[in-house]
Amino acid sequence: MIKKSTVTKAFVTLCLLIYINIITSYAQQQYKIALAAFYNCENFYDTLDNENVRDEEFLPAGIRHYNTTVYQQKVAGIARVLAGMGTDKSADGPALIGLAEIENKCVLEDLVQHPLLQQRQYGIIHYNSHDARGVDVALLYNPVYFQPDTSASLPVLIKGAAAYARLKQADEGPLDTARSYHYYSRDILWIKGRLDGEVVHIYINHWPSRLGGETRTTPARQTAALICKRHWDSVCVRTPDTKALIMGDFNDDPVSQSISHSLKASGRADTALPAGLYNPWLAQYKKGNGTLAYRDAWGLFDQIITSNNWLRKQQAGFMFHAAYIYKPDFMVEQQGRYTGYPMRFWEGTEVRGGFSDHFPVYIALLKQVKSSVTDGVAVSAAIADPDLSAPE
Repeated sequence: MIKKSTVTKAFVTLCLLIYINIITSYAQQQYKIALAAFYNCENFYDTLDNENVRDEEFLPAGIRHYNTTVYQQKVAGIARVLAGMGTDKSADGPALIGLAEIENKCVLEDLVQHPLLQQRQYGIIHYNSHDARGVDVALLYNPVYFQPDTSASLPVLIKGAAAYARLKQADEGPLDTARSYHYYSRDILWIKGRLDGEVVHIYINHWPSRLGGETRTTPARQTAALICKRHWDSVCVRTPDTKALIMGDFNDDPVSQSISHSLKASGRADTALPAGLYNPWLAQYKKGNGTLAYRDAWGLFDQIITSNNWLRKQQAGFMFHAAYIYKPDFMVEQQGRYTGYPMRFWEGTEVRGGFSDHFPVYIALLKQVKSSVTDGVAVSAAIADPDLSAPE
């Protein structure tokens, strides 16, 4: 007859073996990791006088004395930021980088050829927009991770009452409906491509500013939001389970009407609605985190919004993992009135030597792999790695 104690010991031993096996399997789980980033570069102009662009300030003879030396300093600063962002999670840095306040393709070519970025061999997607200042949006992509298929520039025409506020005509009296108020804001860049073989739609935005007052200019940002949302909706009609990344400087916070109602991006994950939009920045905003500051009030204008289908944990493709604001010490003002603010490149019309008035943001996307064969895409440690799982 087998003693009860012997059976108990055998059972405990078996349980321990099962537990150890589970832990070992979990620890050995590997993931491909891809980072998607966005950065408002703050007036990234070249030194040439470009026709039909209001770039007079950013010329050698302009009030900023924007010569080749200053331009090269600007290029080096942006390159330094992009080269360091996210490398504690993926040695390759961001696979996708949306940029705002870019004058033209020439500055992008100089940027990707900078020694700090050259080895990544970033591709460029850019269109000249209708914006009067000539500042556009663009996408840089690492071809090891992402292969573009098609792209287009979506015009953002602001008209009627929304344009009236932007043109500072509101103080002249009531809106004259007989007049046609309108202007073009920055275009929205749309790209369709494959991220490690998976179809993804990317939207790069830089919505109208708050110049003229937040309330009065809200309709302009709502217009931009609806243009983006309607395009995404049209994609979903044809391919309902396609994924989207909608990133940009929205000039609004995650709780603003343009994002929460017009774009319909929510902080609530709902995988039952794959085409719905999830905003991972709402929690950070409620904690007081931001990407830019004005009069000691932080705003979180720079965001990367995902479609809900990135949130499914059991899937063959990439899944959303975490959202980060990139603000290492070298990018942060360390003393004086603006301690804690982003270190700007300009102080008035004088060169400050910083980077931008915005901090960049990025998200980590993970994809389970069954082996170490990854076709060149970076493999991270298990998700339990604290460097990967803890947002900054």
